[in-house]
Amino acid sequence: MENNLDTLVEQVELLIAEGDKEQLHEYLDSLNISEVEDLIDELPEYGSTFIETLSINRAVNVFRILDFPTQERIIKKLSGPKITELINELPPDDRTAFFGELHGDAVKKMIILMPPEDRKEALTLLGYPEDSVGRLMTPDYVTVKQDFTVAQALDHIRRYGKDSETIDVIYVIDDKGVLLDDIRIREILLSAPDVKVADLMDNRLIALNAFDPQEEAINIFRMNNRVALPVTDKQGIMLGIVTVDDVLWIANEEYTEDIQRMGGSEALDEPYLDVSIWHLVKKRAPWLMVLFIGQLFTATVIERYEVQLATAVVLMTFVPLITSSGGNTGSQASALIIQAMAMGEVNLSDWFRVFKRELVSGMILGVILGMLGLLRIFGYHLFGEYGQDWFLISMVVGLSLVGVILWGSLVGSMLPFILRKLGADPATSSAPFVATLVDVTGLVIYFTVATSILKGTLL
Repeated sequence: MENNLDTLVEQVELLIAEGDKEQLHEYLDSLNISEVEDLIDELPEYGSTFIETLSINRAVNVFRILDFPTQERIIKKLSGPKITELINELPPDDRTAFFGELHGDAVKKMIILMPPEDRKEALTLLGYPEDSVGRLMTPDYVTVKQDFTVAQALDHIRRYGKDSETIDVIYVIDDKGVLLDDIRIREILLSAPDVKVADLMDNRLIALNAFDPQEEAINIFRMNNRVALPVTDKQGIMLGIVTVDDVLWIANEEYTEDIQRMGGSEALDEPYLDVSIWHLVKKRAPWLMVLFIGQLFTATVIERYEVQLATAVVLMTFVPLITSSGGNTGSQASALIIQAMAMGEVNLSDWFRVFKRELVSGMILGVILGMLGLLRIFGYHLFGEYGQDWFLISMVVGLSLVGVILWGSLVGSMLPFILRKLGADPATSSAPFVATLVDVTGLVIYFTVATSILKGTLL
């Protein structure tokens, strides 16, 4: 693949150097769309040249799969006529996604280039909330009436299907535009010409609401084998369709953002290498400062128990073990619940079920690691370490591990629910954040247990 890309780059650079626009046009049009995208990534300075050179259909198909920073960079360098042609030929859902990323003034300039009907359509789609299904949908689809025969339906599809985003699914509406059902084109093609559309309906309709969050659309597509789903308003009137390619794109963006947030950083708005260093610092600094402040509390807890530590220095030996065990457990639980929420496996109403499961599993995990802690101290005791109080020390470590790991499981699993309830993204309960929170509270548990057990002996 690498060698093939190198060959493409060499060939294109040669054609550009020769100034042979006609041959460059033929060569680019012969490539796969993904190959042209690779060329734009490898030769970003010629991105606008490639879009200008390609035939309009090919240019549109390449432009719509580029990330927004690349789209913006290219559009700024295109000629006026090419911009007009490109914007007007983009599918409505891709155009809405592009407009949604632009600044207000740039959107106004673009919309002016569009015919009145398309302009009205674009403004309608942009009127939906930013992360709603309405922003994903396209109004290009085919509908039929339930009293149509299959022959009439096929004639209707031939007449209007060429402008549709997809004709894999045909939608049945009534005279008021209310969606009644959807029928796969296969059912129509395999039915006799005189069969009524109503006879093909199975009333197993799955539809999205235009104001639903996009995450819900992702979950519904994931659970149903559909290439497209209809979008309706509250009255059930059909407004558009959402296709699986747009949902996959959004799912990828959501996944990327969640991974970045779980790493303890704000989500980047563009590819890593396209982000300026200053912008990268701004995205990472706030969370690092929050985590730093959290770690200051860890220092405060240690200072609070300074006398105990001075009396029983051995306690300090196990601080990293206690904090890391609790932090790891909390991060693990948090990651599991965030993933389950993203997959639609867990809802807000399931919080108590999750709490009970983590209570039991946290206790079992705590006992397992507590036993390992006991064995570690016993093993070192055989070599003469820890002295006559080795058993009390082992009890401190063992019981502390049970408490800290149980606490980490509960905190890590419940924090995503709290954030979701508050309207925040559960992914912000990232591993570093949970680990820092459990570190502080874990030390309190550790020193409280130590003070209780060792009072009158080492303390």
